[in-house]
Amino acid sequence: MSRVVVTGAAGFIGSNIIAGLNARGIEDIVAVDDLRDGDKFRNLATGRIAHYVDAADFYGAYAQGAFGKVEAVFHEGACSDTMERDGQYMMRNNYATTLALFEAAQAQGTRLLYASSAATYGGSDEFREEPACEAPLNVYGYSKLLLDQVLRRRLGARFEQAVTQVAGFRYFNVYGRHEQHKGRMASVAYHQFHQFSEQGCVKLFGPYGGYEAGEQMRDFVFIDDVVAINLWFFDHPGISGIFNLGSGRAQSFNEVACAVVNTLRAARGEAPLALASIVAQGLLQYIDFPDALRGKYQCFTQADLQALRAVGCNHAFADVQSGVSQYVQWLLQIS
Repeated sequence: MSRVVVTGAAGFIGSNIIAGLNARGIEDIVAVDDLRDGDKFRNLATGRIAHYVDAADFYGAYAQGAFGKVEAVFHEGACSDTMERDGQYMMRNNYATTLALFEAAQAQGTRLLYASSAATYGGSDEFREEPACEAPLNVYGYSKLLLDQVLRRRLGARFEQAVTQVAGFRYFNVYGRHEQHKGRMASVAYHQFHQFSEQGCVKLFGPYGGYEAGEQMRDFVFIDDVVAINLWFFDHPGISGIFNLGSGRAQSFNEVACAVVNTLRAARGEAPLALASIVAQGLLQYIDFPDALRGKYQCFTQADLQALRAVGCNHAFADVQSGVSQYVQWLLQIS
């Protein structure tokens, strides 16, 4: 097996992909990241890699063939802060850097599996990998969409003209191990775990967008499933295109809260509670919807998995009740 590169290697998804590769015995991995936030090293500390390269040094060196024959690049490195308003920074990091990496990968015969985002759909109420459904609400979503659009223009709608595999994954709401460095962009499950541990309750937005308190719905996808899909495509080098990577199942924020609260109650030897009881006991509280998010917030997302299923990927995704419970148990172990 030739060398593999993982960018964003100390980040949430990148570090979990390294763990998935290691589980297969793959260790000839070049890990690429920016460790100005030095605490992120913890995500890499248990990984087995061949080399670490700072992101500022990697892309130009890779284009010059500095790392020899590279089988595939898992490109997870990007600015993922949907509240970031510096468009110049966002486009440089998420669009220009990835486009240059794509060009170098094609020239060298390296496969590219890259992170797109469900933010490309924005205000749409349909979530198919088609231009008619794409309506980003912020510059983050646009930075991801523009790359997809440019690659379609160069490679065809399904990337059928690619020299070697190019697959983009539109991640929905991913949660799980190694996201602690993400701050405000960490998953709702992560924040609720800490809220409940520190304050004895979890907090959700109240009514907004025609949805009752906590009933806004997202496609929450467990990190283990994200890794599994990336590795499935790694095993199927003949398949290219843009694919949704979500569970295909919209669930409410209330359901996430119930899973967090009841998993923590179970750890204390306490019986599970229904949502109404959780609210009545003050274990779940609702706050006013923030003005800063009005008009920029997706109240409903649900990945359309037809394209994924059509290429033969039949992976079964965890629901919130299962995935969040596993995640909370892991958070308890490291706390």
